[in-house]
Amino acid sequence: MKTRIHITIRGAVQGVGFRPFIYKLALEMGLSGFVLNSPTGVLIEAEGEKELLDHFVLQIQSTKPPHAMIYSMEFSFLDPSGYTAFQISESISDGKKSAFIMPDLAVCDECLKELFDPKNRRHLYPFINCTHCGPRFSIIESLPYDRPNTSMKNFIMCNACRMEYENPLDRRFHAQPIACPDCGPHIEVWDKDRNILAGRDTAIEFTVDAVRDGRIIAMKGLGGYQLICRADDDKVIARLRERKHREEKPFAVMFPDMKFLQQDCDVSYFEERLLFSAESPIVLLKRKENVRSSKVSVAVAPGNPYLGAMLPYTPLHHILLRQLKLPIIATSGNLSEEPMATTEDEAVNKLYEIADLFLVHDRPIVRHVDDSVVRVVMGREMVMRRARGYAPLPITINRPDNAELPSVMSVGGHLKNTVALSVENNIFMSQHIGDLSTQEAYTTFFKVVQDFRHLYHVEPEIVVSDKHPEYLSGKFAETLTQYPIQVQHHESHIAACRLENQCEGQALGVSWDGTGYGHDRTIWGGEFFISDDDGFKHVAQLRQFRLPGGEKAVKEPRRSAAGILYEMYGEQLFTDYEELLSNFTFEEVAVIHQMLSKKINSPITSSAGRLFDGVASLIGLRQHTNYEGQSAMMLEFAADSAITGIFDFEIRRSDKLILDWQPMIEEILTELRRKVPAPILAAKFHNTLAEMIVAVAKEAGEQKVILSGGCFQNAVLLEKTVQRLKAYGINVYWHQRIPTNDGGIAVGQVAIAMQQLQKRRANTVEEALK
Repeated sequence: MKTRIHITIRGAVQGVGFRPFIYKLALEMGLSGFVLNSPTGVLIEAEGEKELLDHFVLQIQSTKPPHAMIYSMEFSFLDPSGYTAFQISESISDGKKSAFIMPDLAVCDECLKELFDPKNRRHLYPFINCTHCGPRFSIIESLPYDRPNTSMKNFIMCNACRMEYENPLDRRFHAQPIACPDCGPHIEVWDKDRNILAGRDTAIEFTVDAVRDGRIIAMKGLGGYQLICRADDDKVIARLRERKHREEKPFAVMFPDMKFLQQDCDVSYFEERLLFSAESPIVLLKRKENVRSSKVSVAVAPGNPYLGAMLPYTPLHHILLRQLKLPIIATSGNLSEEPMATTEDEAVNKLYEIADLFLVHDRPIVRHVDDSVVRVVMGREMVMRRARGYAPLPITINRPDNAELPSVMSVGGHLKNTVALSVENNIFMSQHIGDLSTQEAYTTFFKVVQDFRHLYHVEPEIVVSDKHPEYLSGKFAETLTQYPIQVQHHESHIAACRLENQCEGQALGVSWDGTGYGHDRTIWGGEFFISDDDGFKHVAQLRQFRLPGGEKAVKEPRRSAAGILYEMYGEQLFTDYEELLSNFTFEEVAVIHQMLSKKINSPITSSAGRLFDGVASLIGLRQHTNYEGQSAMMLEFAADSAITGIFDFEIRRSDKLILDWQPMIEEILTELRRKVPAPILAAKFHNTLAEMIVAVAKEAGEQKVILSGGCFQNAVLLEKTVQRLKAYGINVYWHQRIPTNDGGIAVGQVAIAMQQLQKRRANTVEEALK
């Protein structure tokens, strides 16, 4: 006897070929009914024998499209309606919007075959795509994900594309960005005055010749403009650095293929999988030493044993790189500390002094989406910048009571800003926005907040911000609500890591980074918390010291060193230990002395990041930095992994444990006088920090330890710490898909707000039962 099944599927099921998959499956099984996109996901009704429908449900789960993610599938059996055939029905656009928006996906193998097939009608067409690949997040304007709701709406499909689009058995059935040379977007090459130098048929060849000749090209990519140029020419790279005001910060390199890449870098199986994945991020790879045939100049990443490497991920990249046959720099098309340009006007106006030529196209970019950056540590993926390929897929929240909570929006921090929005059981995290240090960055931040509210049709009932009184993100939160919830920076780090790892119960949270506003109004950054479902208790901290010059110390590690030494020796530093201040001029020493002795512009900090800076300065690795984290990176790169020794340190007890680094610094100074090499000192420094964490875990008696904060991007520190904790039988949790740096705290902010709401609700119920 026939019956009807009604199925509601939520998850990443739009823009991944899910409806054609259901259609084919239903035809194969002889079912009748329909499938359609809804604002919450996909809705299916099918009629047939009960046994067939049971098998239908199991097949959906086990054979779904490769990029689809089913987060919930609810179904019920109903009386039959008398469907006579199975069809794909028109999407529903009304109602609450909670469907997942897919990230932009790297071009698939099938499209690549067609791209380079001279007989195919899309041969060398830079915008080839299908339901398995291509733009999603960067072109969608509203849900559901249908062509009229994307930036492709003004491109009228030709008859050939229309036939593919409407054929449920075709790979391009309802591929919303579907296009071909007859009806889709096209590329052009412009000069700085917008004169067209080459059109659709000659633009590729013109660009290839220009890159070979050493020109810098502003190329409109998937989620914004990139600056591309040769990666093997020191003069070209020097010119790019001078124009972009980027002295030493590494550039990302795009290689034509894996063969080229393996000439320069060691690539593990897991790293190779990432490079070929649909996410196709920039992957930090170890450079091979003394490669004579290298096609990548050392000027790309000076003083750095790693390369940020990627493979072509759009059809345009593949076409260019196949013809160029050499690696290129592919970096964000922006001025330093500003978001990447997404429109032709922005590109020409902002990149006028940087780019020689502009490779443009006429498919509008709805929102900027930068390249994601990933590092593999201990066989695990660690996302350092979450953007293309990852955003805006959500993090699912497990609510034990299944209670409905209000929508929460968090506005993140100041550096590496992202925002997050909770909708039902999911936290949607935005793409990387960047540092809110310029008006352009703040404007982009504002747009992303508004964009998320519009996309998910949600007016957040609760807004969360960082506790820092001067963060622009926090000030903006006050424009959304009169009383935003303010949460402590380092607690947010721990909360994000707890959530990602689904860590339950009590654990010791370690949050180490450069800067965060503490409960005592000092600068924190070397913190330990007991964390559980009720909140956080601050139980330990690195010994504090002063930062002469405040923010200036962030760019001058020698100032952190001076603050550390003053904390150790006081006024004697300027009488008995003046030789330790040899990195300053006589006049500078006098100013530093005034600042420290009179506590002028010398804030107190417990920052692990600044401790890294100070040690890097003392052992002679870096006195000034040209980009964030540079001195800490130099320490990491210098460390000899074969060294197992540690320095002394002490634990003092007050209202919390204080980890005193003075014995370590004294030993470092002693070994410097003995001419001990920097690699040994750097290794022992890392080993000692790991032992400090182990010591606090043992003191606290905790069997679970959570590691979060920007310092744990350091692979040496992370590996040493995890190894030492595991040696004592302690379970360790660290970040994987959510950045451990400030790019992840927006998720932690939402998690803390929800924790507080659930606690209040529980207290209310308890009071009512009394």
